[in-house]
Amino acid sequence: MRRRAADYRRPVRRRLSYWICLLLAFSFILATVLFIIQHNHHQDPLQYSLLERNARVEHFAKESLNFTEEILSVTSFSRQLAQQMILAKAYVVIAKEHNNLHLAWQLSSKIRSCQLLLSKAAMTGEPVTLEEAEPIIKSLTALIFKAQDIHYDIATTIVTMKSHIQALEERANAATVQSAVFGQLAAEALPKSLHCLNVKLVTDWLKVPSLRELSHERKNSPRLTDNNLYHFCLFSDNVLATSVVINSTVCNADHPKQLVFHIVTNGINYGAMQAWFLSNDFKGATVEVQNIEEFHWLNASYSPVVKQLHNPDSRTFYFGLYHDVNAEPKIRNPKYLYLLNHLRFYIPEIYPQLEKVVFLDDDLVVQKDLTPLFSLDLHGNVNGAVETCLEAFHRYYKYLNFSSSIISSRFDPQACAWAFGMNVFDLVAWRKTNVTARYHYWQEQNADRTLWKLGTLPPALLSFYGLTEPLDRRWHVLGLGYDLNIDNRLIESAAVIHFNGNMKPWLKVAIGRYKPLWDKYINQSLPHLQNCVLS
Repeated sequence: MRRRAADYRRPVRRRLSYWICLLLAFSFILATVLFIIQHNHHQDPLQYSLLERNARVEHFAKESLNFTEEILSVTSFSRQLAQQMILAKAYVVIAKEHNNLHLAWQLSSKIRSCQLLLSKAAMTGEPVTLEEAEPIIKSLTALIFKAQDIHYDIATTIVTMKSHIQALEERANAATVQSAVFGQLAAEALPKSLHCLNVKLVTDWLKVPSLRELSHERKNSPRLTDNNLYHFCLFSDNVLATSVVINSTVCNADHPKQLVFHIVTNGINYGAMQAWFLSNDFKGATVEVQNIEEFHWLNASYSPVVKQLHNPDSRTFYFGLYHDVNAEPKIRNPKYLYLLNHLRFYIPEIYPQLEKVVFLDDDLVVQKDLTPLFSLDLHGNVNGAVETCLEAFHRYYKYLNFSSSIISSRFDPQACAWAFGMNVFDLVAWRKTNVTARYHYWQEQNADRTLWKLGTLPPALLSFYGLTEPLDRRWHVLGLGYDLNIDNRLIESAAVIHFNGNMKPWLKVAIGRYKPLWDKYINQSLPHLQNCVLS
């Protein structure tokens, strides 16, 4: 008996439905990724302040909906709407290509209704209800079946769905790059309030002769080289950040008068640093400020980094415009070639009479007494640091190019990385093993940036390989400059909390949850701060 034409169409429909469902799954995954990026990373960090202001009223409002979880839930109407909307968009394109403008208009109208409903749920924090979703789901389902009944061929549908997937990938990549660029710009910018503070402090340094006289008197203090005291070093151009580090350290020390802080800054900020630390008392602790421009031994003939600074190609790469849109912005951050950032490799030469120091970054806060670090047994090692390889990411192969034989032949790719920012250095052991020479060697090998791409940590991992003593994790907790979900118990137990990342506590894009931990060590009654920072 002759089969009807409709009977021949059923297998085709079944195959078409199978491919549509398969491609729909891929499309939905990519759409979800894009949604998360746009609602988290795209607003991160420039829109964090607005989000956090909104969060402050949640104590008198009911708990809001986590829309990301809602749209991923297999039982939610939001997910059903999103799935049907993606498929409907594909049929809109196909309908237009076949000149079926009426069907395209019907689908587009329902897609807009679907978008409005999802937007409302995201804005109000309330889930989509059955009463709201059912009419749209039924209408879209009917239109999708109508589109299938018109017998668009399976090849056309597959090609269209693939093009949608590609478009979603491109939008996701563009959103990620844009978020990274904006975040980098925000992190590199100096707030007007801090610029104002610097100007006022430099004015004091130039107009008040007694400050310069006091500075001259303290230059030869025997405390600066007394190895019976506790010595800390910081290399920074940020007055307020450096002040917070020192103030938090002395406030939590059992014997603050036994602390000595050695600061090195650049020529532009030298006067401001001197004026600030000479005008303020830090519980009797000694504070020394030096100008890096007076380190005449740190020149191109000695230091590979200084040599790179004079190299036109390096200057173009780090200080030029972002010509390559595909290059990760943070890789080209000029701070990675900033000489102050590399002074940590010259500590024994800057302080030739010291035997042990604790190095501190300027973006951290000290919460406990750090003097016990000086009595830790490093077992003959040079560097005491907290390891960061609790997850696979923080291992050597993630920082270094192991396709290079010079790396793969000398180092274990699974070796555990460690944190730079709060480190105990045995300078006697450093000089004995000549770690600085190791650092010079690796910098010269990486002149073409093929062994690693950025930062001071990769050359440190190479230079201190086999010379690092792991410290208890509670000495140094990282991530407060990018991670919103650090456990409060971990923060409370930490001796040092580190705001590594783009969202520094002195910037408007700082994470509001952590900012009070930094703010409490600023003396807000000081006139310059009232005139500049607080206004």
